[in-house]
Amino acid sequence: MGEIVWAAGSVHAPQLLTRPPQEDQAQLQAGIDAMGVLGGELDETQPDVFILIGIDHVETFFPGSVPAFAIITGDTATAEFAGHEYEVPIHQEMATALLNGLVAEGIDLAYAHEALLGHAFATPLEYIHQGRAIPIVPMFVNVYLPPLPTTHRCIQVGEAMRKVIEARPEKVAILASGGLSHYPGTWKYFYPEYEFDHWVIQELEEGRPDSLLELSGEQLDEVGNTELLPWLIMLGATGNQRGELLSYQPTSHHGHGVMRFIPDRGGRGQEPRDIPKFGGFEFKGQGYEFYTYPTLETYPLNKALFELRRDEALRARFVRDMDGVAAELGVTGEQAAALKTMSTDVLAKAGAHGILAITTTLTLQRSAKEAGIEITSVA
Repeated sequence: MGEIVWAAGSVHAPQLLTRPPQEDQAQLQAGIDAMGVLGGELDETQPDVFILIGIDHVETFFPGSVPAFAIITGDTATAEFAGHEYEVPIHQEMATALLNGLVAEGIDLAYAHEALLGHAFATPLEYIHQGRAIPIVPMFVNVYLPPLPTTHRCIQVGEAMRKVIEARPEKVAILASGGLSHYPGTWKYFYPEYEFDHWVIQELEEGRPDSLLELSGEQLDEVGNTELLPWLIMLGATGNQRGELLSYQPTSHHGHGVMRFIPDRGGRGQEPRDIPKFGGFEFKGQGYEFYTYPTLETYPLNKALFELRRDEALRARFVRDMDGVAAELGVTGEQAAALKTMSTDVLAKAGAHGILAITTTLTLQRSAKEAGIEITSVA
């Protein structure tokens, strides 16, 4: 009978890989050290397979498709970010068992034999998996392109995963990669909801994951915590396990959280205090604000940003011939003017998805710098 012998949730912030000098290095190192503790526990628990539940930063599936849940079923998982590259064997038997088993349980799970994985996978592969001889199963949940799966549905996905695991012989590790509060590519980037994070940590340390089920996708968007959805899948798989905080770092733009759920060491990493529900946050209830569905009108701009981000040669042409390449990409008028600014804020106001705006802006600015072209607008 299969068993989940290790389970955790962890930040995957890109700064953990790039270590920008403007970041508080002590905060970054604290998160990395906590992830290293988790990695050491893989040696202790000796899992046969590592299920890595991550997300798509509008990089793997968009614009071709946007599945609510997906699994990679090929023979090798390939992840890349900022010069870091990883190739890890995929546990074929578990991947296909999860695909077939979840569909049999009523979960409409998409799959791909291959996909390029971003920093949601690269960061934990670097600091937790660390090249260990443990095959993985990469799994996606959509957290940035509404409508998002509901919190209840994510728990159901995890529960269905547990049934599949228990019917098999392997010892299994599960990592939820994501969180906590952050708003990349939006006006609220430097204003995370730290108190909401502390409330989440409190609820999970007290074994009350059901508290999170009250939250809608729109509310998670409002508090910068849509990346809690992978955690809910993990919690559905593990059941009512109390968590233990290993590290929480309130960086200037992101709450970096690392928590262990299995094995249960019986400790608690956050000092008990009277934290009001939702950390005292008052929801406006006005729908998705920060990460929205690309409408028919804004799709050309978002598709152009996607193409520019992934194609180095196209970026090199764009910084030399902005009008020509914008027209080639089908972007006109206000959207073309916004694209030429290479400014995250301007692009977002023109309808760009925040994640695409910031990631493509950074790559365009780097291409302009390499070409010796002066940048007049910044992200």
